[in-house]
Amino acid sequence: MKDSQRVAIITGSSRGVGAATARLLAEKHYHVVINYTKSEKEALDVQAACEALGAETLLCRANVSEDEDCRRMASETIAKWGRIDALVNNAGTTKFCALDDLEGMFKEDFLNIYSTNLVGPYQMIRAVAPHMKRIGKGAVVNIASTAGITGNGSCVAYCASKGALITMTKSLALALGPEIRVNAVCPGFIQGEWLQGGMGYENYEIAKSYLEATLPLRRTATPEMIAPTVLYFIEDAELVTGETLVLDSGNHLGAISTVSSHMVST
Repeated sequence: MKDSQRVAIITGSSRGVGAATARLLAEKHYHVVINYTKSEKEALDVQAACEALGAETLLCRANVSEDEDCRRMASETIAKWGRIDALVNNAGTTKFCALDDLEGMFKEDFLNIYSTNLVGPYQMIRAVAPHMKRIGKGAVVNIASTAGITGNGSCVAYCASKGALITMTKSLALALGPEIRVNAVCPGFIQGEWLQGGMGYENYEIAKSYLEATLPLRRTATPEMIAPTVLYFIEDAELVTGETLVLDSGNHLGAISTVSSHMVST
């Protein structure tokens, strides 16, 4: 298979950062696996956009919290193209609950969030690792969050899951070299329907306006602003593994106060 036919799996790629990454990789001559669990219409739209850019695609409905689904996604990819060059672990979930509302989070919430945000990436990496090692190299990019660094996010369990994902990135970078590089990116506030739906329109607009007036760089991210850094870790960072890069316009520097405990990190 020619270098122009590299293959990438992007979990949770029906919208947001996952969709933007799929489109960018398609533009860069990757064939892409577009993964979704419920948002079939949106996933089909992403598939059409990628194919319009010249990419071959595989649409795969799979829940990354289920190991069988992860292994099936990897197997279907190998059956179609014979290789896996990159994995972007973007699928994630949360529950919007103020950090000080201790009665608002239950055991089931922690297990649900961890199963998608942490166990899911682990299972996906385990499913693709033998195939990457077989071709001699591969790149994994975990989409974490500044919530995993600052502890400020949509809920305690989400923050904890992303902190664990950052640590797991380091562990698997140690375990999977030299063939496979494993890195993470940590976005802050990302514009889009997902965050707006979770926060509510009014809170979303207040947070966005506040951040864009006070952040050191005076900007909040769009999914399309995050995707090029994912591409960098896949293509260019040949000497980088186990690294975490924060993309939040300087919010993690702590120079500003937060709007509320659930309005800054996604």
